[in-house]
Parts: sequence; structure tokens; C-alpha cells
Amino acid sequence: MENEKILSIRNLYTGFRFGDEYFDAVDDVSLDLYRNEVLAIVGESGCGKSTIATSIVGLHDYNFTRVRGEIIYDGDNILEYDESQLNKIRGQEIGFIFQDPLASLNPLHRIGEQIEEALIYHTDLNKDERKERTLELLDQVGIINPEMTYKQFPHQLSGGMRQRVLIAMALSCKPNIVIADEPTTALDVTIQAQILDLLTQLQNEIDAGIILITHDLGVVAQMADRVAVMYAGQIVELAGAEELFDNPIHPYTKSLLKSIPQDDDDDEQLHVIQGIVPSLKNLPRQGCRFAPRIPWIPESAHEKDPLLHEIEPGHFVRCTCWKDFHFDGEEV
Repeated sequence: MENEKILSIRNLYTGFRFGDEYFDAVDDVSLDLYRNEVLAIVGESGCGKSTIATSIVGLHDYNFTRVRGEIIYDGDNILEYDESQLNKIRGQEIGFIFQDPLASLNPLHRIGEQIEEALIYHTDLNKDERKERTLELLDQVGIINPEMTYKQFPHQLSGGMRQRVLIAMALSCKPNIVIADEPTTALDVTIQAQILDLLTQLQNEIDAGIILITHDLGVVAQMADRVAVMYAGQIVELAGAEELFDNPIHPYTKSLLKSIPQDDDDDEQLHVIQGIVPSLKNLPRQGCRFAPRIPWIPESAHEKDPLLHEIEPGHFVRCTCWKDFHFDGEEV
């Protein structure tokens, strides 16, 4: 069903403990995911995008992490689930493709065993049926010799093949939602393109919604239907992918896009965003968090409590500073 909402994140806060205090790495984030769409969450390292992903599936050490808000899936707030309830939906309803395939796969178990684990837990397939399904998955993700790979250990595979195995594991139970956390980071450009094509193809087959976590705007342009741009724990811009690339509004989004090398501008100097992302403990909790990195914009241009404003249907921007923004040195 088109436009069927399958996940709603409402006022999500995820904080990590330093001493006796919690500092929110994700700060009041609200997002929706629809069936058969790719929602990309982009931003610099440390902006909180991966923390959103791990908050959805409860992959935090709750001795050091505090998660508040609502994540509504199938009518329930899964933040209230205990570990056994989460285990029922992890893998079966929500698949997760991790960032580092070598660290995510068990070096002591064969590939076939690792893919079959979710099938043992979530299905009634017998041993022969599980093997048949695993070989089918390995073939589906483009592995040339599934029978041989089934028997191999992770260290015997290339980075691209390990990434394909992780995708096979994530899709084994045909989940409604797939979370892909930097799925192409460690791969060369040719393998990246193959993995992205594969994800798109498999998404169409299982009709899932994909949350794509990435810092790579090229990947976003290729795959995403909608884009949430994050900075310092907050969403600063949310729009359809085409709209965002054609008409970026927030100063941070504009700065990110201007930082991408252009094929036709060999002589143009690459734009560098001033300053650095503040550390979690030093994050300003009031005012526009991007203001220190655009000091030539007057303080009066920023809201004291910046909100997301819908400036066009489906296009949201945080703070009013975009109205006064220009790049340093440009004529106003």
C-alpha cells in the first residue's frame, strides 16, 4: 500500500552517561518511515544518526544510556519492549545491516550457520529447508558460488562478499524495515555501486522501508526518496531527495553540498565548513547549534529555541537563520 506509514519516531532523546549526568546525542528527533521508501539520515560523524538506528532496535547498554520518547511500530511503542519482545522483532520485522561486516560476523562460525540463525529463531523451517533458503539468499545477493560460501568462514571472504552476507542475513525473514548503517563505507567504488543496486532491487522485492544511515551525499542522491539532515543531535532539514538537492535551505545543508567536488569545477577551491562539530558534553543546548560555524551571520537571525518550520509542503528547516545566510565573503 502506497504511503503506508510503518514506523513513527516521536520526540526521541538518546543520552549517554558521563559520570552522573546524561548528555543527549539524539535530541528531540521525530521521523516517519513509509513502506517501500528509502529515508536517508545524513550528517557528519558524531551527529547522532547511527544512535537513532541503534535506539530503534534497542542495541544500547542501558547502564550507560537513557532513551526517551516513542518509536511506534505495529501500534506499539517498542521503547517499552523488554529484551525478549525486542528479540521477536529483530531480524524478523526489522533487519539491520551493520557498518563493519568483519566485526559483525562471528569469526568462529561458518557463513551458512550465521545466516540460518535468524531462520531457526523466527521460522518453522526444518534443517534442509533452512539450508535451501540460505543458499537462495546467497544467490539473491549476488554471490557466485553459494554452496562454497555457505561452508566458508568470514575471513575467507572479501569485504564486498562479507557485506553481501550481512545483507542476506538482514533480509532472511523478509522484514518490513531494513536499517542500513553506512552499508558501503569500507568498499571500493565499483563494489559500492553493486551493493546499492542490490539493496534497491531487494527492497522492491520485499516491499520494505529502508532507513539509510550515511555521510555520503552521492549515495543519498542515488538511493533516497526523502532525506533528513542531522547536525549535533538534531534534524536541521527534512525534504524529498530531489527537492533537497535542487533547493537546499539550511546553512548546514548548503555547506555540505558546497563541500562536494564538482566534475566541471576543476579550478574551484573546495568549500570547508568553519570550526568543528562540538563534543557531546560541550554541545550548546540552547539557540542554533550551527551558529558558531557561521559567525558572520548576525545573532538576531537565529531563533532562541530553533524549531522545524515547514517552508514548503514536506520541506522542513530548523531555525530562521537560513533567511540571512550567505557564504562568507559572498556579496549579500
